[in-house]
Amino acid sequence: MGVMQRETDWGMIIRMAGDEHILLESDERDVPTLETARRIHARIVLPGDRWRPALELTLIDYFFLSVRTARARNARYVVDLRFIDPSVRLARQVPWSWIAVGAVFLLLAILGVRDIAASMAPWWRHEWLSATVAFFAVAAAAMYAAVHRTAETVTLFSAHGRAKLLCHAGGAGTLRAFRMFLPRLAAHLRIAGSRRRVAADHLRDEMREHFRLKEAGALTEADYEAAKRRILATHGLAAAAGGSRKLAARTRPPTAVRRRTPKKETPPRGGVSVRT
Repeated sequence: MGVMQRETDWGMIIRMAGDEHILLESDERDVPTLETARRIHARIVLPGDRWRPALELTLIDYFFLSVRTARARNARYVVDLRFIDPSVRLARQVPWSWIAVGAVFLLLAILGVRDIAASMAPWWRHEWLSATVAFFAVAAAAMYAAVHRTAETVTLFSAHGRAKLLCHAGGAGTLRAFRMFLPRLAAHLRIAGSRRRVAADHLRDEMREHFRLKEAGALTEADYEAAKRRILATHGLAAAAGGSRKLAARTRPPTAVRRRTPKKETPPRGGVSVRT
């Protein structure tokens, strides 16, 4: 029975590659939108800047995450939380070169102030006054550039396809805002993870979810193809490993039955004394 199940799962995976669009388009899934959601659980807007638009995330109907970009009307899609990897990637990119430039010019400005303060001449007539003011201005501009060039990134991947379902690069304060939303997202991810079905059905559901996101514009054709190969490889290896374990258990030779020999009784110490 285990071998037949393994062959069935593996045959389904092979047929999936050929009949992909027939399988994925055969069933219509009831995926809510933000406008048609029956319940909204939590909402957050991650800040952007002049070059990066803000991002709105909304948890709806327990098992779905609505993603909307503020400045791009076509960037609206809904992700099924069952197929998101619970480990969210948070990253910060700091422009250390601008910070170093600002620190150097700030140090020069401080040295100029000390020289002006130690001079006997009036400060407004000191020869280093204009240079000190320029040093302060350059240091302030460098620090301003460092703050605005700091990029904080939030990335969500699919569970087995490893496709980027969400990648938002915002300015300073993005991670702080997202960490307030993260506990609610983690709780809904746990609830959605408990709704996953058996391996064969979950394979089909995960393929359909990636196909739906590709049709919605959330995934490119290249990202979809790469995710499809990873999903098929992951489920194929799991099915093959499970089948091989069952086959090994069935073909394992029976262990020999050891015959128990009765224990030899030993007389008590000192022997037996017979009185006459």
